[in-house]
Amino acid sequence: MSEKKIRLSDIANELGVTASTVSRALQDHPRISDSTKEAVVKKAEELNYQYNNIAAALRKGTSNLLGILVPTADRNFFSSIIRGVEELANDTGYNVVICQSYDSFEKEKKNINALLEAQVDGILASIAMETADYAHYQKVLDSNIPLIFYDRVNPSLHTSSVVVDDYRGAYQVVEHLVDQGCSRIAHFAGEQHINIYQERLRGYKDALKAHDMPVDEQLIIKNKLKLDSGSEAMKQLLSLSNPPDAIFSASDYAAIGAIQVLKEKNIDVPGQIAVAGFSNEQFTSLVDPPLTTIDQQTNKMGKMAAELFFQQMKSKEQEFEPQQKVLEPKLITRASTLKKR
Repeated sequence: MSEKKIRLSDIANELGVTASTVSRALQDHPRISDSTKEAVVKKAEELNYQYNNIAAALRKGTSNLLGILVPTADRNFFSSIIRGVEELANDTGYNVVICQSYDSFEKEKKNINALLEAQVDGILASIAMETADYAHYQKVLDSNIPLIFYDRVNPSLHTSSVVVDDYRGAYQVVEHLVDQGCSRIAHFAGEQHINIYQERLRGYKDALKAHDMPVDEQLIIKNKLKLDSGSEAMKQLLSLSNPPDAIFSASDYAAIGAIQVLKEKNIDVPGQIAVAGFSNEQFTSLVDPPLTTIDQQTNKMGKMAAELFFQQMKSKEQEFEPQQKVLEPKLITRASTLKKR
């Protein structure tokens, strides 16, 4: 029997009961006695029975599966969000299905379709860098499946979201750099069709204006905010006749790329050029010098996204009004920007 796929009928034949009794016992049905439930569970384990979650979902209308879509799971930022989601979901009897888009529009669409086919009860998603067409997300909403965005969101879709105040975080970084005596602050900006990078650029510009500093477009470099992107952007800025004395990167990774170039050229950080990032990735406290950055309360972000899903599930019989949650950013100052010690 171990050589074939075990079915409910196999368990039923072993115990001398009906397949429907086995099914109810595995679902903890109140009309099935405790002794029968115990015998069924024990026999199912002996036979290595694999519960068909999709079939069960079709029968009872809920799968107890929650899908989470991340750009990449190997960054502390997103792994911390996953932890936050799982901590709450597991306590509520839910299993979490994790998919990675790798910031690819095509992979994101395939992942969304796979989650829908898996009969997940809801989807938590952070939009891929390449995504500019949101029809696949509208498909989720049209299927009446709760969709909650976190971090990278699309405000045009009528759904809940959890974000950090990216504008305020960027403003705080620039204020800190000005306080440290920086007067020519450059910005590594991300793709501007992504909301978080729009807000960080807006915060950067408004903070400069508030301190009577000009917004010099030469000092704003839009790129993919990866390690090599930061390196190339730093080289570009150093080639200017009047280079900056500070860098505010919308990503910790690009900020580290900038520091690597500065070290190679024996330019003192922060003495000659201060560098700050955004996201508080795990490595930021370990690099030399440790990187000033913005903490986005990622574990809390994950829990809040999961909470919004469960709230929507509870009110499924009623009209659910989407909610937008905004977390306060936390400036973490470290040696990469501390000119005044």
